[in-house]
Amino acid sequence: MRIAIAGAGNVGRSIAQELIDNGHQVMLIERQPRMLRPDRVPAADWVLADACELASLEEANVAGCDVVVAATGDDKVNLVVSLLAKTEFAVPRVVARVNRAENEWLFTDQWGVDVAVSKPRVMAALVEEAVTVGDLVRLMTFRQGEANLVEITLPPTAPYVGQAIHAVPIPRDAALVAIVRGKRVLVPTPDDPIEAGDELVFVCTAAVEDDVRAVILGPAGADRHRDRA
Repeated sequence: MRIAIAGAGNVGRSIAQELIDNGHQVMLIERQPRMLRPDRVPAADWVLADACELASLEEANVAGCDVVVAATGDDKVNLVVSLLAKTEFAVPRVVARVNRAENEWLFTDQWGVDVAVSKPRVMAALVEEAVTVGDLVRLMTFRQGEANLVEITLPPTAPYVGQAIHAVPIPRDAALVAIVRGKRVLVPTPDDPIEAGDELVFVCTAAVEDDVRAVILGPAGADRHRDRA
């Protein structure tokens, strides 16, 4: 893919290097000359420009990108970049960094954002995922599709432990996309059994999260969640 990243700070450079390592073509757009450090990510195309200016994005051929990542440290800039990328250049996928948790509500499809990545939310989710067994943890929100990436670590008491996936009545608008078992990541098939300690990763709408929780954990698990809420 061809990917444009607005913001060449530590976050932008780290994303760029990771994507380049995965075989993608990356362009870093940075408006501050002192932040231009091509030696840090030599395989990227570096552009000195203001990503909030329409002319700069046209000159950088953002319309030819498959993805735009708004990765600056300023939420206002990230919103403007996202809106321009989506509305003026019809970029198929726009990913935006949320710096301040109180601004997260703004990062929606109305501002051109397909996926909003909030550092506070991600860090909180990772903490919960590391210590929580027997509850549903939301890892990421895909704003445009109103879908979430969620995880449930199975306790030994879960009703379908030891049974094949095809026996689990997974609700509509939910899909089991991965099973993390120890150090392995498994692509689930209908005949695979699920085991105690498995981390089940689903993509589902917010409306069916409680249904997923109730099916996977059983009524007792759902009741514990309601008691905590």
